[in-house]
Amino acid sequence: MSNASLISFVARSKRRREVLVILERSKEISQAEIMRLSNQYKSHNSRTLKELSEKSLVVCANPLDRSFRFYKIAKKGRDILKEVIKIK
Repeated sequence: MSNASLISFVARSKRRREVLVILERSKEISQAEIMRLSNQYKSHNSRTLKELSEKSLVVCANPLDRSFRFYKIAKKGRDILKEVIKIK
């Protein structure tokens, strides 16, 4: 997926932008904490993190743990977020 497509993908969704901003401000953060800070429903939060992970914008630090996962923003996610912030 090209950078332009990724920028569009993130820019189209307030939830995606919000999660990336939260992750950029944190070194590593749990899914529950992301949910609390973003004030999103659990299902929305899970879907958003899954979408961002599939595009390699975020990384799950402990993918084998099904009950308490930690996430961090990937370098690619940081770069895309910078571009989205420029146009918003």
